[in-house]
Amino acid sequence: MAAIGVLETGLPGDIHTAHLLPYNPDGETYKVEPSVPFHRYDIEMDSFTASLETEMGRAILRDVGDNRERAILVSVSTRHKDEQMESLEELKELARTSNVLVLDSVCQRPQTLNPKYLMGTGKIKELIVKALQKEATILIFDQELTPTQIRELGNITELKVIDRTQLILDIFARRAHSRDGKVQVELAQLKYLLPKLTGKGISLSRLMGGIGGRGPGETKLEVDRRRVGDRIAHLEKELRSLSKGRFERRRKRADSGVPIISIAGYTNAGKSTLLNALTKSGTLVEDKLFATLDTATRRLRFPRERDAVITDTVGFIKDLPEDLLKAFKATLEEMEDADLLIHLVDASNPSFEKRMETVRKLLDEIGLSDIPTLLVFNKADLMDPVEAGNLARRFDAILVSAFRPDSLTPLLKELEMRLWPGEGEKV
Repeated sequence: MAAIGVLETGLPGDIHTAHLLPYNPDGETYKVEPSVPFHRYDIEMDSFTASLETEMGRAILRDVGDNRERAILVSVSTRHKDEQMESLEELKELARTSNVLVLDSVCQRPQTLNPKYLMGTGKIKELIVKALQKEATILIFDQELTPTQIRELGNITELKVIDRTQLILDIFARRAHSRDGKVQVELAQLKYLLPKLTGKGISLSRLMGGIGGRGPGETKLEVDRRRVGDRIAHLEKELRSLSKGRFERRRKRADSGVPIISIAGYTNAGKSTLLNALTKSGTLVEDKLFATLDTATRRLRFPRERDAVITDTVGFIKDLPEDLLKAFKATLEEMEDADLLIHLVDASNPSFEKRMETVRKLLDEIGLSDIPTLLVFNKADLMDPVEAGNLARRFDAILVSAFRPDSLTPLLKELEMRLWPGEGEKV
């Protein structure tokens, strides 16, 4: 980029130049050259540009065989800085779960949000330079974007742009395996997509008003919307049918008189690991967010020859998309018949109290806050024993490590006492 000054005589004055830099250890994105009088400026632009591009090409350190999306995470928020950084860390985990390579992150805390781009124009320029340097292929925003913001950001950055909601939906789509889960995810995706169906380019553009104003682009857009609407209606009908089947299964379990336990908690708290440890089963376990989405039901055998049914549900997360929460209420119906809820908490996480509050609020939203709840702190093996014990006493929680079967004895005794009061002995 060059800017040429003009003297009072109308002749060229000094010339000021600047150019982008290849990726470097100092993290510098551009260089501003000293200004010189225009008549002394001597540079062969073709050869300079070619050599700079060659240097940029050599500076790329990425593995060309890695086909993963290369993302820069973006957070633009007016919330407290600690809350913003905590949410951004969670976004990194979501990206890792979706098999996305995170290259860098960009944060901004403006006084007011830009309605068009969400972030300031200066920060956008910095973001574009960073994306060019690191060869990013996608921008992931921590905040939910409007259809206009997605379109405008995509136009100005020439990169794929998605938000937190779309990333969560992508994870759910990858990890849903049962018919229930697939229907629920597709329904949530279509409800998210419907308001974002707008004309793109000539093929879908809205023509001018008046006679002939409704051209083929408008017609195709309306057809797309109608098809999505029809598909949503079909999926909602199928979801009601699946819900009836679940209701019948739950009714039979209730008639049998076998007590039901449901495990609820923030995503990646170790629910599936605990289920496997208690029932010696093989539910999928991964150190990722939303590793399992489909409800898993197992038989739990107690030492005193008693049985209970225990279910593992989808993990909760803050700012869960509203449409997704509505779609998954059908899955969470399994918890309505529970005699006892285990609220499992990853006590080793520094933000465990905020995550506990998120789960409580969501349970209240879906009408499950009246079910008796047992608070259980997991991952004690990752904590200092004294600190873990103090936390458990402070919150009146049972302390366990799902990876250590010997730590589960107090939990089993407490469950037995809660389910058959008067017959068990509280520890």
